[in-house]
Amino acid sequence: MSSMDLATPAAPVGEELAALHRDRRLATDYPRLTALLAEATDEERERAGRFLARLDPAEVRRAHPALPTLRTAVTGDGTLSPLLPALAAEAARHGLLLPVTPSPYNTWVHELSDPRSDLHTARPELVLCVLSAAVVTAELPSPWHVDDVRRILEAKTALIEGLVDRFTATGDGTLVLNTLLLPRELTAQLLDHRSRARLGIAWREANARLLRLAEHHPRLVVLDLDPLAAETPAHDARLSTYAKVHLSPGLLARYAREAAHLARRLLGRTKKALVLDLDGTLWGGILGDDGPEGIEVGDGPRGEAFTAFQRVARQIGSQGVLLAVVSKNDPEPVSRVLRDHPGMALREDDFVRVTANWQPKHLNLRALADDLGIGADSFVFADDSPYECGLVRREIPEAAVVRLDEEPADHVPRLLADNWFDSAELTTEDRARPAHYRDDLARKDFRHGFDSLEGYLRELAVTVRLAPAAPEDVPRLSQITLRTNQFNLTTVRLGRADVETLLTRPDTLVLTIRSTDRFGDNGTVGAVIATRHGTALVIDNFLLSCRVFARGIEQAVIAAVLRHARSTGITEVYGVHRPTARNGKTADFYAHHGFTPVPTGALPAPVPPHTAPVPDPDDRTVHRHDLRTIPNVPDHLRLDATFEGPTP
Repeated sequence: MSSMDLATPAAPVGEELAALHRDRRLATDYPRLTALLAEATDEERERAGRFLARLDPAEVRRAHPALPTLRTAVTGDGTLSPLLPALAAEAARHGLLLPVTPSPYNTWVHELSDPRSDLHTARPELVLCVLSAAVVTAELPSPWHVDDVRRILEAKTALIEGLVDRFTATGDGTLVLNTLLLPRELTAQLLDHRSRARLGIAWREANARLLRLAEHHPRLVVLDLDPLAAETPAHDARLSTYAKVHLSPGLLARYAREAAHLARRLLGRTKKALVLDLDGTLWGGILGDDGPEGIEVGDGPRGEAFTAFQRVARQIGSQGVLLAVVSKNDPEPVSRVLRDHPGMALREDDFVRVTANWQPKHLNLRALADDLGIGADSFVFADDSPYECGLVRREIPEAAVVRLDEEPADHVPRLLADNWFDSAELTTEDRARPAHYRDDLARKDFRHGFDSLEGYLRELAVTVRLAPAAPEDVPRLSQITLRTNQFNLTTVRLGRADVETLLTRPDTLVLTIRSTDRFGDNGTVGAVIATRHGTALVIDNFLLSCRVFARGIEQAVIAAVLRHARSTGITEVYGVHRPTARNGKTADFYAHHGFTPVPTGALPAPVPPHTAPVPDPDDRTVHRHDLRTIPNVPDHLRLDATFEGPTP
């Protein structure tokens, strides 16, 4: 493909989709849709959704068994059929598959409350309960007063609270609710402003109560519809009256976008790093031509827009996202601008790496991924050049690409449109992550001074702390299971409630792995989850951050677990491995540490002891260790292992 091809728009998305549909290739070519829909317009996504909503998910799974999939149920008040095509298009755009079980019309109370309902029977991993103001307005008397609205709101929020309690007690998936939009048609029926104010207060208090529900239920998400409704008309009077579609198709499309972002997070597909271009991205002009004094940043309307974009990037970075630069520029003037220019909101120490050279950007991105020890699928690359965006999208299809344009005022909404970095909650470890990665790069530089890996590791002075998890570790442990992909032996994703359940099981051992060295504290970098069954121990999962690969930590941990198992009367240890497209690094982990493969049926317990959805057992391999010969702890590190608390 030539450079002209990369910068020139492809054939209209609708035409390509129609051809795929006509040739019956939508299922076989499903992975292509991610790039195809990346920059599709709303109209093109709507058309794509109509094709994709008719696609059999089972056919897609047969063609692509490793495709990230999340069983989804849709319920709520009114008619929600316009949501399904939008959801199908958004899932495809993010490389996901969301097989949907729709509920019958207006049966949301029954579906959520009855454990025998079709919704519960489908065992969804994600439940979207879409509610509109009609759940309140349909019960208003005629005429009505503000106190009537307040009374109905109180009853509905109490009902919803009870439904959440029942659902979370009987269901396994994540439940999504939303705030209720206050219709203008309701406030306009009140003729005095004081009554309108009282109505607004009552309505917002009810919504605040809904939003607070998520603080007490880890498997509940409450979407605030106000920001979404600010982007599009929220209500279509004719559709609401005649078809009972109480939220407009445009708003449902934006809801689908948010739901896909949530599904992406639940499947462990959250991005970790924002990689930025410079010219036309962080400032206006060409640094090599205009010089540091001639670029647009800080002053004037355009310069202020570039600075505003930098502030947003810095805000994102302050919450644990790694910031980096990949630019075609000479390094010295780039360093001068980042260090000295008064209009810059971002400085050199805000970035974990600044790469300024004349190499192709996709090669620099690959090198950056190697330096950071993360997959290129963790990147969001933002650039204003259609050519560079096209090149990265072609050469590194697993990376997300945000194509900016010549208008800097649009940079912020374009970057934020897809919530690439969403997290269930922020932890102390998150905020410290950029510092950890800067330390890791310092370790790599330190490594270059040694002729052998052994000499480097001895001088690195690694200490590993292995200890039972405490309640305060729950958020971080959940996050490790959701975000870790490369060294994650089963890729079972655990929410906070799942981890909390594990900690209450007397025969379950949950260990945290912490690491420090001469460069500082790496924090909690991994976990081991194991369960005792008589005289056997099953390692349900073993996870380790990619930041600490190749330091012997995994060998030290497995040696400690095996030794402790033998000392407590265990006679055999089983390890479970589920291969995925992203954890090939762990394929021979158990074999390398003295385990031998055995049939899956040899497992003492066929299902791991937690409530999270369990991968297909047919995908797993099982390995057994007889505890006769246990691997040694590497000489170059110090291991501090305690097993107090729940033990195998």
